Amino acid sequence: MRSCPPSTPPSRPPEMLPALLLQAVEQAFNAVLVTDGADNDHRIVYANPAMCAMSGYAAHELLGHNARMLQGPQTSREVIAELRSCLAEGRFFKGSTFNYRKDGTPYLLEWNISPVRDPSGRITHFVSVQQNLSALASAQASSDIFARALDATDDGVLICNHRGLIEFANQGYEKITGLRASELIGRPPVASYPGGHDAAWQAALWARLRAGKAVRELSTYRRADGSEVHCEESITPLRNREAQVTHSVSIVRDVTARVLSDRAFREQMQHDGLTGTLTRTSGELHLANAVAQARALATPLALALVDVDRFKQVNDRFGHPAGDQALSAVARALRSCLRTSDKIIRWGGEEFLLFMPGCDLAGALATLERCRHAVRDACAALLPLPVTISAGVGVLGDGQELAQAIERIDQLLYRAKQEGRDQVRAVDIGNG
Repeated sequence: MRSCPPSTPPSRPPEMLPALLLQAVEQAFNAVLVTDGADNDHRIVYANPAMCAMSGYAAHELLGHNARMLQGPQTSREVIAELRSCLAEGRFFKGSTFNYRKDGTPYLLEWNISPVRDPSGRITHFVSVQQNLSALASAQASSDIFARALDATDDGVLICNHRGLIEFANQGYEKITGLRASELIGRPPVASYPGGHDAAWQAALWARLRAGKAVRELSTYRRADGSEVHCEESITPLRNREAQVTHSVSIVRDVTARVLSDRAFREQMQHDGLTGTLTRTSGELHLANAVAQARALATPLALALVDVDRFKQVNDRFGHPAGDQALSAVARALRSCLRTSDKIIRWGGEEFLLFMPGCDLAGALATLERCRHAVRDACAALLPLPVTISAGVGVLGDGQELAQAIERIDQLLYRAKQEGRDQVRAVDIGNG
């Protein structure tokens, strides 16, 4: 059973710590440290017996001091800078680096630090749960028990020797990569990145680790079945007593769900929520790229402005929900007539801008005629009055400014409206 040296007086935790929780923390396997969060000094107010055993300090030698008393030459400045940033912002911190025992020997630990807030939301303390990872680099005879312990986590753990070859991979790492440990041992980590990092990346990584610098990055693994896994990876160098880097420990966390969520958010920001077409902001970027490509390749670029006829009457007579349904149906009908390379931008209200790379005037005119009939058919079952569109169509001419081209097809659209609606007016923009 772990305990502080007999001469150590009982530590005094914060008064609000319930007796049962205190009993659990006192008997916990992991080291627990509580620091004051009232100011920026972060003085230690509690250390459990496991913390005393890990650091070699008695509780009374830790209380009242800043936790940096445990740091030393091999402590990563980058990790400490990130830790301080998290504390200053009241964010959760997780990281690993070296701390030092009272006798001066370094040990590798992993921190999990969380802010503690009072009912008003003010941070009063920080709780640090620490785990000594130094034993992961011990002799092969002890590896089995450590492997069983590490297999209890979903995070991947990888240990490489000084030559950059894998000596250990836990089940979490196997799950992430889709490769068995037997396929990884004795090979460089690039073996688990099919189509990913190469030997040059591996050399640069080890140059950084030998310099005593930790590495943190987002990596994309490709499993044996071809699926991609996005991971947050923290790689820390391990030194022996002579301060030589002998191993590296990688902790790999699957963040695929977060990455895909971020992608979905960006996709949502690019597309109009009602019609599914590009928003004007994102659409203008796509359009600018299409113009640049058309000019570079000397290929045509057709443009069209499409407006729903008498759309205000739809909203006034049947309500905005019916109008939204009709507008969504119009967008679907337009999309059904276009190629995959063509794009639709919701230009404003019930107006859409279409651009069709590689399409000449005749092809664009034929496409818009199909759109006109498709819109009428798509909306026929929604409303008792016909829903039609008018359009102005043209092809960007040599040297024609995009803004001038759009103004020209807007004039054509206005003419179609003036001449009875439900029709398409087309002209070569550059000549017309």
